[in-house]
Amino acid sequence: MTAHDDLSDLELARHYAVTRDERVFSLLYGRHSAAVNGLLRRLLAGAEEDVKEILQETWIRAMQKIRNFRGDAKFRTWLIGIAVNCHRERRRRERASVHEEVSEAVGVSLVRAADATDVTECLAALTAEHREVLVLHDVEGFTHEEISSFLGIEQGTSKSRLFRARHAFRERWGGRRTKE
Repeated sequence: MTAHDDLSDLELARHYAVTRDERVFSLLYGRHSAAVNGLLRRLLAGAEEDVKEILQETWIRAMQKIRNFRGDAKFRTWLIGIAVNCHRERRRRERASVHEEVSEAVGVSLVRAADATDVTECLAALTAEHREVLVLHDVEGFTHEEISSFLGIEQGTSKSRLFRARHAFRERWGGRRTKE
């Protein structure tokens, strides 16, 4: 146990912003990486290499911008907002790269099918916009207000995407039964 273990995330963030103390970073990382990793795994439908890269990019950006963390939201909420932005930027870059390199006739899909579970497969089959809002709301428990902030969309858009995402998920789920 270190002297910093009892500090709040806000106190740790402020301390790290000034000192760049690796022990403080390790505490923040230990408290929040599992949650961000889980979110990214669901958003990326289990594409493990991409998850690792985006998790790393998330922490790099967070530590570069740690002085901007004011404590208005929870540290984890702020960090997840950064992770979602990193994920969306990667998607945009991939989409641009695919359009440059591959003709429409090839039919390249950016959605990676996961073989781990039926749920992951159904999530992977959703559009990225639907998967984002479904994971953020139904799995991670964020409000439409928080989601609209993360994604830069209106709350009404978040709600309508969630409605359509649930419908699309149910269609893909079809007649599958849950394991008892």
